[in-house]
Amino acid sequence: MGTSFLFHADIVNTPAFGKLETVPDGWMHVEGGVIRGIYSVLPEALRALPVRHRKNAILMPSFSDMHLHAPQYPMLGMGMDLPLIDWLNTYTFATEARFVDPDYARRVYRALAKELIARGTTRVAMFSSAHTTATLILMEELERAGVTGYVGRVNMDRNGGAVTEDTGVSLRETLRWLDHCHFAHIQPILTPRFTPACSDHLMRELGRIAEERGLRVQSHLSENTGEVAWVHDLRPECEGYYDTYRQSGLWRRDTLMAHCVWSDEREMDAMRDGGVCCVHCPTSNVNLSSGLASVRSLRAHGVRVLLGSDIAGGDVLSMNRVAVGAIRVSKICAMQDGGDFLTVPEAFYLATAAGAEYCGAGAGFRVGDPLHAVMVDDSAFPEPVRPLTLSERFERAVYLTEPTHIREVWS
Repeated sequence: MGTSFLFHADIVNTPAFGKLETVPDGWMHVEGGVIRGIYSVLPEALRALPVRHRKNAILMPSFSDMHLHAPQYPMLGMGMDLPLIDWLNTYTFATEARFVDPDYARRVYRALAKELIARGTTRVAMFSSAHTTATLILMEELERAGVTGYVGRVNMDRNGGAVTEDTGVSLRETLRWLDHCHFAHIQPILTPRFTPACSDHLMRELGRIAEERGLRVQSHLSENTGEVAWVHDLRPECEGYYDTYRQSGLWRRDTLMAHCVWSDEREMDAMRDGGVCCVHCPTSNVNLSSGLASVRSLRAHGVRVLLGSDIAGGDVLSMNRVAVGAIRVSKICAMQDGGDFLTVPEAFYLATAAGAEYCGAGAGFRVGDPLHAVMVDDSAFPEPVRPLTLSERFERAVYLTEPTHIREVWS
């Protein structure tokens, strides 16, 4: 059955959107890396087990970053005054071209994988570059570090500057990459960059591959008004941006579409009906002046919403900070349009449980699931004037946690 032990800590859990469960001075039984039970009072039968005790520490689910660009890690914090398309042409494509060098890819991706774990992120959906070898290196380094989830080799055969591929090469290299994906915890996901960077033929062929091999898909949708207009000029026969993917067989259940800032009601309804997920990237959308996506509106239309850092459009890898960004964007939307903003438990759910569910686990700490958790020591936070409830400490942990406060991470 594997090693069996107990955690003794203050346990926080979000088993559903907006629902916060707290177990002060609680116990978690873990056996063979799997959660076997959570208790406010330890059962007599478990009292002989070894205990990992963290006094006044918070045990919470680890984070899920469901949209980020691994080869943009070296350009964090660069070009933040540029709009999307200018940013891509000035910085991004040239940076991604560097990953033709496997040694460089190994150094960068090993550092990225370690930093993700250090910041409490154990699940991802990630874009690589258009380089097969570098993509396989990325998957290897993530798995070695303990990160699970999805990685995609990017396809782009037009409008990609130094990383534009020939269509035939793009398809052949995609198949070669897929044939070499033999990882236990990092799965392949087809990744057409976005419609302006992919010809109609390339997108149709990727749709065929997705259907034949039963693969998931990730891309971008309605991020920026200039991008939306560009897509209309490229594909005027389509009903909207989303229809470029739908006509190509890429609008599939569990497809991840990042941003959806300018998705209208028809597009949101198409997402709901197709089982397509929106990955909300609040820090990136503000940094690149793309706009303010309304999580409330998306969810009201029945769209599944997850959360992503979108580095390097986003400038932070810590998903608790991205959750805070989502709260702030929702408050601006509420001030402009009325309605309610996201609460801390809701944003935390998006940053943790939503990605866990996408990866096949339950929301929060579900008995029977593999353990994905982070232990936060909040003793270094500013001293409060009175003892705080665990709910109040949890709120501070979402807003204030830095890597130095993270004592342990399990995946």
